[in-house]
Amino acid sequence: QVQLVESGGGLVQPGGSLNLSCAASGRDFSGFTMYWHRQPPGKEREPVAFILPGGATTYIGSVKGRFTISRDNALNMFYLQMNNLRPKDTAIYYCKGVAEKGYWGQGTQVTVSS
Repeated sequence: QVQLVESGGGLVQPGGSLNLSCAASGRDFSGFTMYWHRQPPGKEREPVAFILPGGATTYIGSVKGRFTISRDNALNMFYLQMNNLRPKDTAIYYCKGVAEKGYWGQGTQVTVSS
């Protein structure tokens, strides 16, 4: 059974940091493009960043310069380091793997509030 499981979310104050992890199992994800998406309260799910199998990265919108996406293919693990967090970053964060088909994780809640 193929699974993606996110972890590392929580409550953090503005300006703080969190490191999200996505553990993949059931198949080798080294050939997958891996995405982080987020869904703020009451809004549509939106892409945040993605990383190609070779390691090239792309960041979308307001996360540029604050978030870093990375992968460890040997461990089948994917990460999103989030720094200088803002209240508008509050959302459920999802990882997604895409190759010939796509897989989603169940999400992890990130709340940025003082």
